[in-house]
Parts: sequence; C-alpha cells; structure tokens
Amino acid sequence: MSEINKSDYPSFVAQDVEIIDKSTAFQGFFRVERCKLRHKLYAGGWSSPLVREIFERGHAVGVLPYNPQTDELVLIEQFRAGAMIENRSPWLLEIIAGMIDKQQSAEDTARREALEEAGLELAELWPMLSYFSSPGGSTERVQLFLGRLNRAVEPGIYGLAAEHEDIKVQLLPRTEALQLLAEGKIDNAATVIALQWLSLHLNEVRSAWSQNAVD
Repeated sequence: MSEINKSDYPSFVAQDVEIIDKSTAFQGFFRVERCKLRHKLYAGGWSSPLVREIFERGHAVGVLPYNPQTDELVLIEQFRAGAMIENRSPWLLEIIAGMIDKQQSAEDTARREALEEAGLELAELWPMLSYFSSPGGSTERVQLFLGRLNRAVEPGIYGLAAEHEDIKVQLLPRTEALQLLAEGKIDNAATVIALQWLSLHLNEVRSAWSQNAVD
C-alpha cells in the first residue's frame, strides 16, 4: 500500500459532486432532503446516479466548563429520546450543548446554552475542534469549546420549561469524569471527544489560564 500524501487529501473538491435533483422528503421538528446525485470516482469517470436521504438538523455547539484551579468540570444529565434502546437508561451524562441560531455565532450560542442549561456565566471560551457528527446521512457539524469557570458552581436542576428541558447539573473532579469515561458510563460523542481533548491539552490549558486567572 502506498503512503498517503497529505497534499493529495482530500482527493476531490465540492465541484466533483453533481446534484441531479433535490426535494424535501420530510418536514417536521427536523427536515429530511432526498438528493439524486453522482460523483467522481477514484478510478476515473463518474458514478451512476444514486439517491441519498440527508438529515438537515442544523449545526450545534458543545461546551465543557472547566476550572483549572480546582481541576473540576461541569457535566449535565438529561433524558435523550434517541437513547431509548436495548433496555438501557436514556438519561445521559453530557457536556452542555445546543443548536446554533442563525442570528448567533457559535460562541454566543455556547454562552447562551451554558446559562440556560447550567446557570453558568463563563469566562474565556477556548475553541477545541469541530467535526461532522454523522456525515453518512446528516449535515450537522459540531463546534466544541472549553469554557473557563471563574466562580462557584451551584449544582441543581436547570433548563427551559418551554423546551421541555429537565437538566441536572453535576460538578465533578476531572479525574472522576475520566474514570466514568473509562467505564463506558459516558458514551455520547461530543462528551467523549471533549474529555479526550482536555486530556491531550491539559498542560497547555492550565498554563494559559493560570496566567490569566480572574479573581
């Protein structure tokens, strides 16, 4: 197998896909688009036309609040309908997250969700990374932030009644959160990725935020 040349990745560009037809297959709380398309092939030429349903969910942010002085972080617990499978509990331990409004930036959305879901006013936001949550069938891209905690956290019940939110806020030592991750008790993508990112960048974060501490 030949070595991949980074300059050759990705092999194609957006113009190498041809949308033949596109229509709305479903419109409800979310939208599903049906696309007929073809795309260029690695061996040359074009694929035959194919049909794909694409889940148009919108884009989201996730934020992991972290206190570098106490080495504690905030996670939230809430009911998730999509987790009602295999006779398991559909209450998940997660980072704070929400959909990006068209009128707001990702940063503003992160601050809004932190306040609504956990009663937190965050200091700096550190962009971690962004990723496609399920590119095989969804357009959703998630932007993750680390949010610096600079005041006391009050665990309790939060969320907007108008959005049927019933959210329990948990303040945890970072090491305890990582233990829950190792035990498989944290199993949703955004939270797994955020905790692993923090582990990889912990020294960098502590160094930067300890030099910029807020009383």
